[in-house]
Amino acid sequence: MFERKSDKPNERAQVGIGTLIVFIAMVLVAAIAAGVLINTAGFLQSSAEQSGEQAAEQVTNRLVHVGTQGVVDNGNPAKVEHVNMTTRLASGADAVNLEEMTIQWTQAGGAYKLIANSNTDESDANDATFRYTTFQDDDGSIASDDTLNSQQDRAVLLFNLSTTDNEMQKLAGGDTATITMSTSSGGETTTTLVVPDSLSGKSAVNL
Repeated sequence: MFERKSDKPNERAQVGIGTLIVFIAMVLVAAIAAGVLINTAGFLQSSAEQSGEQAAEQVTNRLVHVGTQGVVDNGNPAKVEHVNMTTRLASGADAVNLEEMTIQWTQAGGAYKLIANSNTDESDANDATFRYTTFQDDDGSIASDDTLNSQQDRAVLLFNLSTTDNEMQKLAGGDTATITMSTSSGGETTTTLVVPDSLSGKSAVNL
C-alpha cells in the first residue's frame, strides 16, 4: 500500500560528479607541473651547455710556451734586461687575440700586471706593458688582426726590464720569474723562467 522512495540514485550521481571534478583537477595540476618541469629542464640544459662551452674555452683557448731567450746586459754584475718568449696556440684552441691578453709577471721584487703596449691609453697608471712581434705567420693574421689563428703561427712576447716605466727589475744570475698569460676567454698558462747562475761574458741565454 505504501511506496518507498530511495534517494540512492541521486547520491550516486553526486559522487560521480565529484570524482570527475577531482580527476579533471588532478589532470590540470599534472599538466601544469609537467610544463614547469619541461621549462626547468630546458633552462638547466641551456645553462649546462653554456657553462660547458665556457669551461672548454678556458681549458683550450690559451697560449703555449715554446721557448724563451734572455738578452744580457754585461754590466757589473751582468743581468738579463730583455726577455723574448715565443708562444703558439694550445692544441684545440680557437683564435687568440694578443691585444686582448693580459700577463701577470712575478719576481722577487714584486708582481706586475702587464697589458699590450698599444692599450696604454686604457690602462691604469700602475700597469706595465709588453709588446709582441711575428715569428711565423702564413696568412699575416698577427700583423693585420693581432691574432694567432693557426697551430703554425708563432708570436714572440717582448718584455723590457730596463725601462723605469715598467718598474720590473732586471734578472740576475739564479733569479726566477713567473709569467701567467691570460687570454680574453679566461684561458691561462703559467711558465717559470730560471736565469742561469753565470751570465758573465754571455750576450743571450735560454730561460
